[in-house]
Amino acid sequence: MKLSDLHPAPGSHQTERRLGRGHGSGRGKTAGRGTKGQKARTGGKVYRSFNGGQTRLNKRLPFVRGLGNGNTAFRDEYTIINLVDLAAFEAGAQVQPADLIAKKLVTAAEGTGLIKILGNGEIDRALTVHAHKVSASAREKIVAAGGSVEIIPTRVYEQTKRRKDSNTDATEQQG
Repeated sequence: MKLSDLHPAPGSHQTERRLGRGHGSGRGKTAGRGTKGQKARTGGKVYRSFNGGQTRLNKRLPFVRGLGNGNTAFRDEYTIINLVDLAAFEAGAQVQPADLIAKKLVTAAEGTGLIKILGNGEIDRALTVHAHKVSASAREKIVAAGGSVEIIPTRVYEQTKRRKDSNTDATEQQG
């Protein structure tokens, strides 16, 4: 094998297009850029958020800081169930989100989400209520009727953003 025998794999090396080298080349004069306009000039890039003169999307959207509960995309929406609605269940029953869907107290979509029990009305039977949140008055009335409340745990994600104060906590735990 000699140095003169080496060559690239077939199809791996394409010859460079020579732009602006006369009209006989097919890419002379304007060099494939068309005639005039921003994109024909050197450095003439249209910036990413340009929307053709229409107000760009990031200006049209409302200015909302952070990922708090006020931001609708990340808000925790609770379906409200009152104690009056729990009268549909027999004494000693386990009230789960699936049972609320079966009794048509919530839709299937609401039943898969978060559920909160509020204390509007009275309850006269002992029920075991499973919900993501329960108000203090509702808990009081359910326990007074001989029932119990079990909180369904919601998934809590670890903090992904590193802050200065969390750094100091980590070093204290190691030492």
